[in-house]
Amino acid sequence: MLTTLKLRDFRCFATLETEFAPGANVIVGPNAQGKTSLLEAACVLLRLQSPRAATLGPLVRIGAAGFVVDGFYSGNHLQFYYSPRRKKLALDSVEQRSAAEYLHIGRAVWFSNADIALVRGPADERRRYLDFVAAQIDPGYRRHLRNYEKALRSRNRLLKTPAVRWREVAAFDEPLVTAGMALAQARSRLVAALEPLAVEAQRAIGGRAGELLAMRYEPGIGNEDFAARLTASREEDLRLRQTTVGPHRDELVLEINGHGSELASEGQQRTLALALRLAQARLIAERREALPLLLLDDIFGELDPARRNALLTHLPAGAQQIITTTHLDWAQAEIGRVFHLENRVLRVEY
Repeated sequence: MLTTLKLRDFRCFATLETEFAPGANVIVGPNAQGKTSLLEAACVLLRLQSPRAATLGPLVRIGAAGFVVDGFYSGNHLQFYYSPRRKKLALDSVEQRSAAEYLHIGRAVWFSNADIALVRGPADERRRYLDFVAAQIDPGYRRHLRNYEKALRSRNRLLKTPAVRWREVAAFDEPLVTAGMALAQARSRLVAALEPLAVEAQRAIGGRAGELLAMRYEPGIGNEDFAARLTASREEDLRLRQTTVGPHRDELVLEINGHGSELASEGQQRTLALALRLAQARLIAERREALPLLLLDDIFGELDPARRNALLTHLPAGAQQIITTTHLDWAQAEIGRVFHLENRVLRVEY
């Protein structure tokens, strides 16, 4: 459970400090007051990455040098300082040289209306989804991902030089293949574990027994040997000046009744996006034997009553929730601690 959260120079907040309760914590307030940024800060504290931005630079308040997020989660004191020039992590007031032990503490699942991009958006949205889940259940996944991204950047940089020297490019093939194969295997296992959970959630939320969800992992290395594919793709790599095969081209294929999810109705697509998040939450709870923090950004007011109730029913029982909303008209009963956020001031209402 996240019991306290402190911010400094994060997004629109110069400073903010609050305490959260077990169960549901609902933050109510008008738009453009920082509700989503507050949820984002909780996610950054636990996972050191934003669900809304590919990098952390945009999270620094305008005019500030860097931001600080600080809080207690499951009895551990987590502190993260970020600036474009420096990062600092501390766990229980001890500075950490690597993020491994720090990241072993926190687990989080993010829900938002923007999750429709998991269904409609480009493949990189679905790869980010897989990466975010995998990093929370597989201790070695983040290291493999960082090694792969580092080798890929170096290889692509050399491919963009005026006179490409293949001996130099090939020097990065081995680290790329080693990390890439580890990623492909981990993602394949992950999709296999997520599919039955997502199928169950999709049926429950959609309420239609005849709708069948299928998930399929399509590796960017195809079914061939990765090293051989790299060698065979040299001509295409040279033409496009980038590495054209590898896990950075992976795809998570989503289908409803055998047809691509892009052909599904609006309601089916939103149900599928929710099912993916619920599958993520349930898998993390199963694999880590501990409940993740659920961060729900203004989604209940956008759901019809049937989907709203189905979502509430299928959230992992007992998980702490931090929910943002502009109003509480959708709530059918008292749902926990309620805060009001306006003019960057957060206060407890009841």
